[in-house]
Amino acid sequence: MNLMRTLLAWLVFLTPAAAADFRIGIIGTDTSHVPALTTLFNDADAPGHVTGFKVVAAYKGGSRDVESSYTRVDKFAAELQSKWNVEIVPDIPTLCSKVDGILLESVDGRTHLAQARQVIAAHKPMFIDKPLASTLEDAREIARLAKEAGVPWFTTSDERYNPMVAALKAADSTGATVWGPGPTEEHHALDLSWYAIHPIEMLYALMGTGCEEVTRISGTDTDVMVGRWKDGRIGTVRSMRPYGPMGAVVFRPRAAQQSDPKSHGAYGSLAERIGQFFHTGIPPVPNEETLEIFSFMDAAQRSKAAGGQPMKLR
Repeated sequence: MNLMRTLLAWLVFLTPAAAADFRIGIIGTDTSHVPALTTLFNDADAPGHVTGFKVVAAYKGGSRDVESSYTRVDKFAAELQSKWNVEIVPDIPTLCSKVDGILLESVDGRTHLAQARQVIAAHKPMFIDKPLASTLEDAREIARLAKEAGVPWFTTSDERYNPMVAALKAADSTGATVWGPGPTEEHHALDLSWYAIHPIEMLYALMGTGCEEVTRISGTDTDVMVGRWKDGRIGTVRSMRPYGPMGAVVFRPRAAQQSDPKSHGAYGSLAERIGQFFHTGIPPVPNEETLEIFSFMDAAQRSKAAGGQPMKLR
């Protein structure tokens, strides 16, 4: 039944009417990712423009207790209206009725499960921006509901597509160390999900899945997470507060290679993969890998609470 629903949904995009731009809707206008991604889809002259897509409508959303949300939600909504003629709608069901796919951009991960439920009910494919959720349980519930309904989804950090990842990734690596910004937000139970998700995504892009145990040591302005993979490899993440540089070292049997310090993620690469996903329904980052990343952060949170004791992934 789920397979049949998915096939029927994608038949819509194979009809002659699909020659028009794929209509994108945005949930949450409280992050800088909103104007950045809208520009890449709507501006034919923008470097990295992705053809065949257009952001046409948005639901503002917003969280009154998160400063980075309530101070920006109206500003970015106004920019979408004035610059790109994007329609601002009153609720998510209305939004879903006007579009072919969704960018769930709300900066507050606590809202994502409730918002995703409505998108899943409308059977719209969706990209969910970071953080996927504020807890492991919410992340798993989003995945369960989407799988049950046959609705494709994915989430990732644009840092996964940082050129350093492609330059360093190698089959013979014995482990990796990555570092990057790690500010936290008091309302998110998984504090690493707020910003340290960026270097953690890089670690998984370099190491792949298979982590079994995480140990976390926390200092005044730094957290260090050490993961042990089932094949014996060690992966380390250093997150710095409030902000710090991004980088990586990959270890091989007889060498270590460090990233270019000037390398950084690119919204263009992310937008391109979102476009491919909307056309194919195939997540560029497997949902199973995303859920392991959240299990990694959950184990790290439990390790911190236990004074740095190693914790198995749940």
